[in-house]
Amino acid sequence: MVLISCNETKKNDTINKPIVSEQEPEKEGKSHEENTLNNIWTHDIKLDNGSKWEANIETTQGVNAMLDHINKTNPNTVEDYLALANILNTEKNMLVKECTMKGPSHDNLHIFLHPLIEKIDHLLKTTSIEEGAKTTTSIKENLEAYTTYFK
Repeated sequence: MVLISCNETKKNDTINKPIVSEQEPEKEGKSHEENTLNNIWTHDIKLDNGSKWEANIETTQGVNAMLDHINKTNPNTVEDYLALANILNTEKNMLVKECTMKGPSHDNLHIFLHPLIEKIDHLLKTTSIEEGAKTTTSIKENLEAYTTYFK
């Protein structure tokens, strides 16, 4: 599989395409959905010699905007979850477009972003309130973990 860098994404204007990287095979007995929603990405991301990675301001603002949207909404219907998914997708696209990070911090950002993108894509296809709630909770956990790894 190929990893698309933020700069390549910007240059090729393929913002709506998900970032793809090599992932661990499906954990035994778990579906792709369960692996996507359970935040196993935290096993792969690293700190910068025990410190948080330096992130560009646009990335941090994008993550904060997504988290803010989740915290301010109270979805009660499938349509509400789909509307939230569209907002998150727009914010995610802007975050990817504005990314200027390079090197190891950029590599670790992609470990954070790949599952987030999958979760937002999953929310865009939600068909039940329960599925929407579960996916939104996982997205929120993903976003809240950003400050553990990036400053």
